[in-house]
Amino acid sequence: MSVPATDASPFTHRKTSDIALVLLGTGVVGGALLELLKTPVAKHVRLIGVANSRQQQIDADGIASRELNGSWQQHGQPRDDDALLAALDASGSELRVVVDATACTTLASRHADWLARGYHVVTANKSLAGGHLSGWRALQTARAHGGSYGDAATVGAGLPVISTLRRLLGCGDSLLTLEGVFSGSLSYLFNQYNGSQPFSALLRDARKLGYTEPDPRADLSGEDVARKLLILARNAGFALGSEEVDVESLVPESLRDLDTEQFLTRLEELDAPLAARHADAQSRGNVLRYLARLNQRGRARVGLVEVAATHPAARLNGTDNQFALTTTRYNTTPLVIQGPGAGPEVTAQALLGDVLALG
Repeated sequence: MSVPATDASPFTHRKTSDIALVLLGTGVVGGALLELLKTPVAKHVRLIGVANSRQQQIDADGIASRELNGSWQQHGQPRDDDALLAALDASGSELRVVVDATACTTLASRHADWLARGYHVVTANKSLAGGHLSGWRALQTARAHGGSYGDAATVGAGLPVISTLRRLLGCGDSLLTLEGVFSGSLSYLFNQYNGSQPFSALLRDARKLGYTEPDPRADLSGEDVARKLLILARNAGFALGSEEVDVESLVPESLRDLDTEQFLTRLEELDAPLAARHADAQSRGNVLRYLARLNQRGRARVGLVEVAATHPAARLNGTDNQFALTTTRYNTTPLVIQGPGAGPEVTAQALLGDVLALG
């Protein structure tokens, strides 16, 4: 329950290195973070509250994450963000952190306000930083005057992309161009797609493996890739609006307005257009990859591209992401960051890393 902060609060004498944390989102990423909070490396992190979209559990003295089970999700308290923040305030810790492990646009819209109120925010949610330019600007204002913003998990599932870019810029370097495969699910699909089986069959397999969202259109639309490109471009100083990214969706018009179950019964409608493009590329000795690109003039595009078999993106494996940064100093040969770009464990690790960096 929520405990008011008083002069007699048992938390006033805690070490300031203790980190009080509220977790929003208990899906695959949030669940993986809860597992990491059981490990010795997180011994100075106190889990004050945990919430899904409907229920929450609060204890200002700290919830033992090892004791959490699914029962609270049915029998916990109704979701109340004000109560969650009040519990953080009552914790007595100077390091009060809200972790957003959701993809909820409404929650993301509150990040700037939380920062301005002195809370630290750590997130995998791309909706604010990769959304409308006004939201990005509000976020930068709040970061300058409020808490810290941990966003390593928003791009590349925690690969050191944003941190490397910021370090380069901090040393006076400038980003000239950016290219790569920014989606673990689309990487897997086109790494596997060689014409021997229909694209729809691969998509069903990828969904069963957990590589795609429950509704694969979230991946196939390209919007998620566009958000990641915007986050990197904006960090590099390109004031791009979301409407300035040319996004190629792989979802035919006829399938865009269906509910998820209807869409899943009609996946075969994806096959013919992609088979034709694959055959054209193959006839020239090339392959298809879903790439994000930013040029020196700030023009940005995400979509399906035909590349040579020698292209770096043609040699990826599994769900690998790849980010090729050409800068003033990395000019002749780009700086390439590559590795697994999907998975709850690596994403949760990125969240925990940002939390621990606060202490």
